[in-house]
Amino acid sequence: MAEMADLSVSLSLLLLIVVFSEVARRTALYLFQNRNWIIYVLELISTFQLCACTHELKLLAEVRGLDPQLALTLTYLISVVHGLSFHGAICNPTGTLEQLWRGALTRGCALTRISCQLIAAEAARRVMPHAWALALSDLHAQHSATGFKCASSPVNAPLLQAAAVELSCTFVMHTAVSKVEKVDDKYRVPAIAAVITILVYAGGHLTGAVFNPALAFSVQFPCPGNSFAEYSFVYWIGPVLGMTGSLLLFDKVIPAISGKRTNPKQLNSNGLKVKSMLSKYLNFFFNKNIHIHEAQ
Repeated sequence: MAEMADLSVSLSLLLLIVVFSEVARRTALYLFQNRNWIIYVLELISTFQLCACTHELKLLAEVRGLDPQLALTLTYLISVVHGLSFHGAICNPTGTLEQLWRGALTRGCALTRISCQLIAAEAARRVMPHAWALALSDLHAQHSATGFKCASSPVNAPLLQAAAVELSCTFVMHTAVSKVEKVDDKYRVPAIAAVITILVYAGGHLTGAVFNPALAFSVQFPCPGNSFAEYSFVYWIGPVLGMTGSLLLFDKVIPAISGKRTNPKQLNSNGLKVKSMLSKYLNFFFNKNIHIHEAQ
């Protein structure tokens, strides 16, 4: 009964976070719809939603010890929710860098987006302890008693292997998103969510399968067991290399071998008007980190 009560409270908190974020997004769009900088507001709100939800989901897996099947189900469902609600926000530095590579963003726009993502990630890390301090469930009360600290390092492998896991997951995700244009509209969201769930299942027990530097900064970096530099190597360098590898392989190597050339997207001065299917679904990178390895 206690486990069900904890789960009910956590799911209610997740719903509250999503609803609050959606209200904030719609309010911002209504009040500032003609302002160029509205995309940065959406980036802040959506990245906060992603990170705050992931903090709660990680707590469920790490402290309560969710059944792996339930953890994967929640991973899938929250991935769908995030994908449907982000309103074009990217919420992932590697996704932003990819759009910069493809010419959909200017350097200034990309840098500002990444800054917004990191600010929102830090904000979520600071806000969630205040929600847990209300002790709405036994789980929250238990976490409050430990000072809201992680139990152990999320890296359960040698650093090179852990970085390779994050690199591989990012490579697969960027590749999947780049190919999702070929999928019918109604299947895109569940298809990407399914890929995310599979990656979390495959790599979650080693690193949590984050493949998002901003999300890792919020959720993983505060944990003990490794230094900031080590976490940066695993959760920042790994994903950037994975994204770069996907771009080079499918935009350069394969076209060169096949004799086909890829046409870069037209660069827009403010980075806001160029909206391809790719940019629309890059937000699915950012909704994936339920740490099922603690539940296995």
